[in-house]
Amino acid sequence: MINKNIKFILPVLLLSLVFISCSKKDAEPEQKPQFEIVKSNNVPVYDSKSAYTFVEKQVLFGPRNPGSEGHTKTLNYLKSELSKYADNVELQNFTYPGYNETLHLTNIIGRFNPGNKNRVLLCAHWDTRPRAEESKDSSKQNQPILGANDGASGVGVLLEIARILKGKDIDYGVDIVFLDGEDYGKKSDLGNYCLGAKYYAANTGEIKPAFGILLDMVGDKEAFFPKEGQSLKFAPDIVSMIWDMAGQVGAGTFTSAEYPEIYDDHVALNQGGIRTVDIIDLELIGADTPKERRNYWHTNNDTMENISAETLQDVGNVLVNIIYSLKFN
Repeated sequence: MINKNIKFILPVLLLSLVFISCSKKDAEPEQKPQFEIVKSNNVPVYDSKSAYTFVEKQVLFGPRNPGSEGHTKTLNYLKSELSKYADNVELQNFTYPGYNETLHLTNIIGRFNPGNKNRVLLCAHWDTRPRAEESKDSSKQNQPILGANDGASGVGVLLEIARILKGKDIDYGVDIVFLDGEDYGKKSDLGNYCLGAKYYAANTGEIKPAFGILLDMVGDKEAFFPKEGQSLKFAPDIVSMIWDMAGQVGAGTFTSAEYPEIYDDHVALNQGGIRTVDIIDLELIGADTPKERRNYWHTNNDTMENISAETLQDVGNVLVNIIYSLKFN
């Protein structure tokens, strides 16, 4: 049995809650998203042959592991090449205590529209692995790798993006960053991986990009790019934006399959407050894919023979269409 006074009070309380709820809703209108994709009919053509050449030039310097001659030559090349296109180029130099050595590392940052607070980050690592421990020939396991796919492919795609940005402006800012020291660590020693990404994430300054896209191993002849777990965790909306665009432009290397989390540069960037998605050929990791040719991860077989202009075209098409369809509100 309910008290009659309570019977009177309850409707009043309910009306009050409705009024408060409506008032709150009216007082706090739904905010527009920071950015959106708006269909554009003025997207530049991405030249995968140019991207392929950018990949090839890096590989010609040999292994680019920190401390090597190839590392020094590639640093000079990337600085010079990026300076042709970006409004300004910054070298983010830092040292790191490695395995019985002091590493001298450099993140290379090319800024487009540097004064614009609305920014997007595009990045890839430019160093290569100092040891080929997945090689079946034990005599080669301590040799540095060439890294045509694991390193050079992502940088090549972004150099071509930089060349396009130079010729066709956008109304927001882009930071193209080549990260150093990604592949330094020994097996399972995650503390010594992604050194450049960790340093960059801690030294971005007050203005952080709205989001980031990381490219890693994006050039294989039979590549396919599933949705990676950490990317889905930290930036599901950016994942949707990228893979939706891939469907629109017919980039068949992108698949809707969802794969487990991996540790890559995007983890440090996400932890540093930059929501970042990793576009990566995940089946290569472990050097145990069903296709024998593709088992070259962290081996001496990561060479230009595995790289395809068609795959570089797929990745480039997706990025260019996002860049020139993106509108900040």
